[in-house]
Amino acid sequence: MNHHQPQLSPLLNDPYLEPYRSVLQQRARTARQLEERLAQGLPNLAEFACAHEFYGLHRTVEGWVFREFAPHATGLWLVGDFSDWQLQEEFKARRVDDRGVWELELPPERLQHGQYYRLEMVWPEGRDERLPAYVRRVVQDPQSLVFRAQVWEPPEPYVWRNPDFRVPERAPLIYEAHIGMAQEEPKVGSYDEFRRLILPRIAAAGYNTIQLMAIMEHPYYGSFGYQVSNFFAASSRFGTPHELKALIDDAHGLGIAVIMDIVHSHAVRNEQEGLSLFDGTPYLYFHDGSRGWHHVWDTRCFDYGKIDTLHLLLSNCRYWLDEFRFDGFRFDGVTSMLYLHHGLGVDFLDYAQYFDSTVDNAALTYLTLANTLIHHLRPDAITIAEDVSGMPGLAAPRDGSGGVGFDYRLAMGVPECWLKLLRDVRDEDWNLGYLWYELTNRRSDEQTVNYVESHDQALVGGKTMFFEMADADVYTAMHTTAENLRIDRAVALHKLIRLATIATAGHGYLNFMGNEFGHPEWIDFPREGNAFSYSHARRQWSLRDNPELRFYGLAEFDAAMMKLFRDTDALQQGKPILFASDDESKILALMRGSLLLVFNFHSTRSHVDFPLTVVPGEYDLLLDSDATIFAGQGRIEAGQRYFALPERVGDEQQFRLHLYLPARVALVLQRRSG
Repeated sequence: MNHHQPQLSPLLNDPYLEPYRSVLQQRARTARQLEERLAQGLPNLAEFACAHEFYGLHRTVEGWVFREFAPHATGLWLVGDFSDWQLQEEFKARRVDDRGVWELELPPERLQHGQYYRLEMVWPEGRDERLPAYVRRVVQDPQSLVFRAQVWEPPEPYVWRNPDFRVPERAPLIYEAHIGMAQEEPKVGSYDEFRRLILPRIAAAGYNTIQLMAIMEHPYYGSFGYQVSNFFAASSRFGTPHELKALIDDAHGLGIAVIMDIVHSHAVRNEQEGLSLFDGTPYLYFHDGSRGWHHVWDTRCFDYGKIDTLHLLLSNCRYWLDEFRFDGFRFDGVTSMLYLHHGLGVDFLDYAQYFDSTVDNAALTYLTLANTLIHHLRPDAITIAEDVSGMPGLAAPRDGSGGVGFDYRLAMGVPECWLKLLRDVRDEDWNLGYLWYELTNRRSDEQTVNYVESHDQALVGGKTMFFEMADADVYTAMHTTAENLRIDRAVALHKLIRLATIATAGHGYLNFMGNEFGHPEWIDFPREGNAFSYSHARRQWSLRDNPELRFYGLAEFDAAMMKLFRDTDALQQGKPILFASDDESKILALMRGSLLLVFNFHSTRSHVDFPLTVVPGEYDLLLDSDATIFAGQGRIEAGQRYFALPERVGDEQQFRLHLYLPARVALVLQRRSG
């Protein structure tokens, strides 16, 4: 059992799931039976998930061995520098069994580290160039723009400096990041630049987990890494495998876990670079016919019922854990995997939708086995499901009740709630009951990660949350001396929104790179439509570093907020408890662990002596969103101590704090122990 998860699943105690108890239990049996089938004759599932050690190009004691799985092929050659890019008999593979395994053995001198190559594959209906399915290094030629495999066996293996790192027992405070757009300079950033320049920023900001996007090789940079071609190759546009390992190693040295955005929901349609029509058939790893195509994303859909697909994907999970020492995965596009309709145009309003004929049970079983494998290899690993449908049991333990075994699921309704309030509802009309419900609405058997915005909210066609509020004034009124009501609102609400989101989080919190300081505008990768500009595919750290701009204050507040929740471990001290919610005064107060958080969301009304019933004692002011260091107005004296005094309220005696709560300000207090 993974230590991140609760030990017992209340799945079977949910009365709404009672009609589907047998289905849930059947799902558990199916996963268990398939696991036993895959591991037949092997010690465990991890031994099955080793396809990457068999297939692909490997250095051996005798020289080199290359293997590929291509059942429909009738001929296969390695073609590269070593053969003057010509078909040569010496480099022709032979078919070694009836299943479709091809093999080629070469003496040690025939291949050298750094050489380029590809496959030439022949099948009854034709022939074409391919890259090996398990290739570990792919590089794009800068002139021809063609992707080629590269022999990658450096003479000196990477030596890990922090080989014993394990994810501590703590709530994940996740910094979602993209290597390429992490630099301010308009270009594609590198692993090395991220390690040297961005990693220290993340550590200083107080995050304890990094979620790296776009690591798996993808032909189109603008896909954000979500149209993968080579599942075992770390994207070479950012640097070498050694440089990625050094980045992860340095993060571990700082006590920071690194998880990867893994894309097993679909694959790029490209044929020469990817797996589509790999051996001349459309169904080697994918569904045949229309089911094998995601017609909105224009990508290929895996057939999770195929043993060879499971061999590929489960081995892929193991590869990234073993080779690069990632600490887990955020599984992308889980909703698309789980349903034949991919979740498109569907509102999930009825529990029956989680159990009807639209569910891809093979995908559900794959995800269960993936979590089993990952947590067998790394009991401390973090797995997160990106699912908008609310499929019950995704983040419940795999204990026989139908849980899939993810440690967390993303609370995808939270950013939608904030955007709805900001776009559609006047500040004066915010319903705090609705807000509280959306921030805390989650299943008791699942752990969730709250967030205000990930990369999704800021893609072309959207804006960062701060830009949504500040709009064009962000260009002219962010100086600390500027007077601008729209910017005042944006700065104040930016802090309150983030504090309320982390305070009510199920068990973790996520932020996208740069949004902690209110990064303006949107994300747009270089493409023909923007004249191949990098102006929106970068992070403007100079805004954050300038103390004369309010971006600086927003970043300082975020760092203080991270430190507070890290130091108090509040997210692991039970559920948030609502103390007060008043739509007229716009006051929301809650307890989280030892912290008392009080929000005044009112746009104009300050409360000079607001009474709040609390547990008796003395309370210290730990965080004030209005402090001048946080780009606030400094209306509250720092370091105050508050006393909860007895008062007669109706027929009973209560202990109350009396607080000065300026408009759009949040305070965090902590009761003194003893």
